[in-house]
Amino acid sequence: MEISIQNKKMELIQWLTTLNDEFMVQKLIDLKNQLKGNDVLLSDEMLKSIEKGIKDADAGNLTPHKDAQAIYEKYL
Repeated sequence: MEISIQNKKMELIQWLTTLNDEFMVQKLIDLKNQLKGNDVLLSDEMLKSIEKGIKDADAGNLTPHKDAQAIYEKYL
């Protein structure tokens, strides 16, 4: 059975209370600040990929839904 989100958060809180590494604590604070107001943090690589997809779509380089569905149906 998958651990509930509440249990996962409690595990993180417990781990955080034992953390003595100042560098790691600062990295976690930085991450929290980056996420403030956002649900998702995207890497530079992800952002570049999204931008490329938008440019392709603007240029008309699109694949019809039925073709994409046939390609990826094994993953769905």
